[in-house]
Amino acid sequence: MTTTNESPFKSDNTASNQCGVTLMNNQVGAVVARVMGEKDNVTVRHLPSMIRVDAIGRMDFVYDEISEAAGEEEGWFDSAEFEENMSTHYGRMIHEDDRTIMFANPEDAAEYIGFDLKDLTVRS
Repeated sequence: MTTTNESPFKSDNTASNQCGVTLMNNQVGAVVARVMGEKDNVTVRHLPSMIRVDAIGRMDFVYDEISEAAGEEEGWFDSAEFEENMSTHYGRMIHEDDRTIMFANPEDAAEYIGFDLKDLTVRS
């Protein structure tokens, strides 16, 4: 008799169509998570030492929304504050003047980074 013990840890190379960030579990991270948790395509998970914010497709961290939710004046939350409170991310990250945008698929960010998507299909 042969017994196979399959590992619960598997590699899966299929696209998830998700993007996300890990925030510090502090006052700022909690405010960002609260704002992002109100968005339809976003899932927020509070863990002991971090907060996971994941989305399907795309998510926008709009700085003025976060500043307002924190009870601060416009411009308080910016890309520097975002980077300070974020420890990791997955997906394509784009910083704009008024927001940070996360894309699940790099092709969706092409116009923001000046990348020209070319059709490389082989034709015979």
